[in-house]
Amino acid sequence: MKVIAITGKGGTGKTAVAGMLIKHITKGNKALLAIDADPDSNLPDVLGVKIDKTIGDMREFMLQERDKMPPDTNKERVLESKVYEVLTEMPHYDLLVMGRPEGSGCYCFANNLLRGIMDRILKNYDLTIIDTAAGLEHLSRRIIRDVDELLVVTDGSRRGLQTAERIRGLAVSLNLNVKKMHVIANKVTPENRARIEEYARELKMDLVGVVPFDETLARFDLEGRPLAELPEDSAAMRGVGEIAKRMGLY
Repeated sequence: MKVIAITGKGGTGKTAVAGMLIKHITKGNKALLAIDADPDSNLPDVLGVKIDKTIGDMREFMLQERDKMPPDTNKERVLESKVYEVLTEMPHYDLLVMGRPEGSGCYCFANNLLRGIMDRILKNYDLTIIDTAAGLEHLSRRIIRDVDELLVVTDGSRRGLQTAERIRGLAVSLNLNVKKMHVIANKVTPENRARIEEYARELKMDLVGVVPFDETLARFDLEGRPLAELPEDSAAMRGVGEIAKRMGLY
């Protein structure tokens, strides 16, 4: 079982990279779970999957119903059954969307139950890919933990790599159990590629690969089309494919 989390500051194309990575991984034989842990929940749109309910809805359910349940009710089992209700099974992967709670109550009770449930669910898969929200603070509060590899998506600038450096420091200060961290430079042009590679060396960042700027991807994004429909020969799809191979993901 391996858990890979993908993060980065807003506007870097983090979710697009996550979606393309998932598409490449499905070419192999790994049992794959994709988790959208971003409250904005854009990964289903990128993958072209319709979602009706989220983990956030199940937290709401537990908050509203727990006091109505008989005292001897195993509440963790109840919530676990609800989690499986919102697990979307696709032909080559499963998708779980965290969503966000809508009410104003305290979700500590439900979140505590979810931690154990998610630990059990992840063990059913060879690989879990998590599309997180921007930043890292949420990882210390989320039910997802013990990340094997953290992928930080950045844009083609020195400032973007400096943001990745801050994320690296934050992961250490929060004492998150992140075993490895890599950087992916996205929307890279031929003019700035050499500079990005030089900046990465200066900052001692593990640049696992670059994803070229892709006019086809930009058009898909503008039209709201799922990036899962991108042709295999698109520049961005090829770039992510090389990264997936380098990481041994398929």
